Amino acid sequence: MEKIASFTINHLTLKRGIFVSRKDRLPNGDIVTTFDIRMKEPNREPAAHQDALHTIEHLAATFLRNHPIWKNRVIYWGPMGCCTGNYLLLEGDLESKDIVELMKETFTFISEFEGDIPGANAHDCGNYTLNNLPMARWEASRFLNEVLNCIGEENLNYPND
Repeated sequence: MEKIASFTINHLTLKRGIFVSRKDRLPNGDIVTTFDIRMKEPNREPAAHQDALHTIEHLAATFLRNHPIWKNRVIYWGPMGCCTGNYLLLEGDLESKDIVELMKETFTFISEFEGDIPGANAHDCGNYTLNNLPMARWEASRFLNEVLNCIGEENLNYPND
């Protein structure tokens, strides 16, 4: 079997940041851009805990699908299985720099969120007890302050090696 593209990225040198993972052309000609929102340096720092990532998923998905400019272009937001970040799928032929401000808004929203987590109840979620708002806020604040607020080229492009 052929190795998929995401398994060809050198995770030993991958930094935290926003990366274009792939672009897919739909049968109608539209482009969908998949972003790697990498919150952790893979294999070099502890992964995020599933309960924090689950809360980030609920908050980010709710924020993005209600965003006044981007809501109609949001296809999906969800955590990576390796627990080092999230995937964001948006309609359009986009680059990492195009969504930096959107990610700043998203992670600010998460880092400052107070109250009930949207959809975190037995009716709306298949594992509603797997949530941790304080850790989600901490992870979001760390990513916002250490990466998004001082983002550079190394945080917008996959390593070339």
